[in-house]
Amino acid sequence: MSVEAFFDTNVLVYCFEPREPAKQKRALEMIDRALREGTGIVSTQVVQEFLNLATRKFAHAFTGNDLRAFLDSVLAPLCQVFPDANLFRSALEVKDETGYSFYDSLIVAGALRAGCVRLYSEDLQDGRTIRGLRIENPFLV
Repeated sequence: MSVEAFFDTNVLVYCFEPREPAKQKRALEMIDRALREGTGIVSTQVVQEFLNLATRKFAHAFTGNDLRAFLDSVLAPLCQVFPDANLFRSALEVKDETGYSFYDSLIVAGALRAGCVRLYSEDLQDGRTIRGLRIENPFLV
């Protein structure tokens, strides 16, 4: 498997952040393109993190039906990386290499497994390259 980009959870979160209209617009454009053109993916971890945040932290209260619809129309089609022991091993190696937390390393390992060339994340080091994977903050002007 090889795709252009892997989306960290924060990209999905900004799709629902009206207080940050520029970031919301950018996130919606990126996700729309990924769905239309197959240019981006997420992992099970990203799906779990997003659903957890959506049920607990979003200003707008989502119903179960809202979240199931988003899961079916966006999250499930984008979800291409699933956990196994090899992914966890790879995350531990990335953690040793980078000093990132285990969960951030798991995001990087998922992107590497999928053969992505970019990891879109607001939280990781913009411009850093790890084993050919370039981390980019898509919200920087």
